[in-house]
Amino acid sequence: MIDINTLKEYIKVLEESSLTCIEISDEDDTIRLERELYEAPSNVTVQPVQAPAAPVAPAAEAPAAPSVSTKAIKSPMVGVFYAAPAPEKPAFVSVGQTVNKGDVVCIIEAMKIMNEITAEESGTITEVLVNNGDVVEFDQPLFTIS
Repeated sequence: MIDINTLKEYIKVLEESSLTCIEISDEDDTIRLERELYEAPSNVTVQPVQAPAAPVAPAAEAPAAPSVSTKAIKSPMVGVFYAAPAPEKPAFVSVGQTVNKGDVVCIIEAMKIMNEITAEESGTITEVLVNNGDVVEFDQPLFTIS
């Protein structure tokens, strides 16, 4: 059986390279990691080799680039965007809220792991660019901050 940590490392290699496919085999299993390249950021899919390829929907049109006086907080991974720590809890941030460097602004779920995304600099949230529960792409803008 292929170790999950090894698999995660291969996924990271695929995301950070120009490769579009990696196939990993051991004595029991074969796993093929593929990504389709679009004009938008890439999407990584994990599929067993013997299974038919599942269709991948093209990424939604990217939001307009932030103006010169604002910067984007971007997704560091592909996953599901959550604005709050739990459905009944308030959102981490909202438009007009001031955040400090290191403050949690959202969670992105990837491979059943909840990853806290933090502000890389202090400022005021000027726009929330995605909705709770949306699938986000690597490097997709999530918020603008000024």
